[in-house]
Amino acid sequence: MSTLSFTVSGMTCDHCVSSVREEVSEISGVTAVDVVLESGALTVSGDNVDPAAVLDAVDEAGYQAVVS
Repeated sequence: MSTLSFTVSGMTCDHCVSSVREEVSEISGVTAVDVVLESGALTVSGDNVDPAAVLDAVDEAGYQAVVS
């Protein structure tokens, strides 16, 4: 299992956090997703999780992310 860290921009409320969490949780291999609104921190745990897939999922939710 590995852990990946990202910084997400544009989130302003709990609904934003839920949207990001739901999209990222659907990625194959993801076992845990933690999103912190205040810092924009996104932590993804899982097996063989593709960072590009996480970035795409965040984009699908309507936000931008970078690997941190």
